[in-house]
Amino acid sequence: MQPKLSAPNLSAFPGKFGREKHRGSGFDKPDSATLYPRFPPMDQLHAYWRMEYIAAPRFPETDRPFTTLPELNDDRAALIVYRSPLSYLMLNRFPYNPGHLLAIPFREVADLTDLNVEESADLMQTITFGKKVVAEALNPDGFNVGFNLGSAAGGSIEHLHGHIVPRWNGDTNFMPVLGQTRTLPQALESTWEKLADVARSLRNES
Repeated sequence: MQPKLSAPNLSAFPGKFGREKHRGSGFDKPDSATLYPRFPPMDQLHAYWRMEYIAAPRFPETDRPFTTLPELNDDRAALIVYRSPLSYLMLNRFPYNPGHLLAIPFREVADLTDLNVEESADLMQTITFGKKVVAEALNPDGFNVGFNLGSAAGGSIEHLHGHIVPRWNGDTNFMPVLGQTRTLPQALESTWEKLADVARSLRNES
């Protein structure tokens, strides 16, 4: 004999479902809007410029990127904005803000105290020049300039490098706090072109 099945009593779950009275049954059933909710149509985000990034060649992974990239002899591909005799400026591939530059000595050293006098003076001049380039190109409201020395201080690559980070009033919002995400309004290649053009112009003036 087949067991007699009874309908579930949804009234035991107040507020859980939308209800529609089912006449003659003695119980309520969920209405169709609850069982099959209608979601708003999906928005489309068009980012056609991303195809250039997707199709671009990828560099082989290396533990010494700040030594390898200048040796490519392709400053555009390496995102190198400026070269001095002993150091260079490179656009950070993982920027805190648009225009975030790295000032790097060509010789691979781990600390400021490892630089000789000429290298130290050259690196400081490169940092000053990098700040001037970003200020001219992007007109920020302020800057963070400095070094993360050692892993405990946030350093991720042993090759010494200084950060030149442009800042704008209100550039910190809920995205990095809640979503661990930063929004960048311009492609790295476009930013590189702008900074490299300004760097060339400033060099020609001096």
